[in-house]
Amino acid sequence: MKTNEDIDQMIKEALSEDEKELFNTYDEQSLLQKFGGLFHGKMKWLNAMTFIVQLIMFGFAIYFGYRFFGTTDNTELFRFGAGFFLTTLSVTMLKMYHWMEMNKNTTIREIKRLELQVSVLAKSFHKN
Repeated sequence: MKTNEDIDQMIKEALSEDEKELFNTYDEQSLLQKFGGLFHGKMKWLNAMTFIVQLIMFGFAIYFGYRFFGTTDNTELFRFGAGFFLTTLSVTMLKMYHWMEMNKNTTIREIKRLELQVSVLAKSFHKN
């Protein structure tokens, strides 16, 4: 049984030089490349804004956590505990949004890769 790497190698051998360059641009990305991809395209402004808000909320979470463990007043314990909970929750939700965006970009990348493979296969059938 052929592995994915064997199939990819067979496809690369069947491609012309221009097609090989295009095929290589849709190769699998590392985690840092996927994260950097959030800041390209049509949604870069929204992703940048949510990342900045996420950093601000993380700073507030650290502040509220520090104040929570440094106070003895019950009212302040409740306020700082609630602040820590809400800011941590917002950081978590924004982090999930970024992970879903990275997953969406990966899915689109694989679809484009499949489209390229199908077009190369269709072209080879037309030659025969």
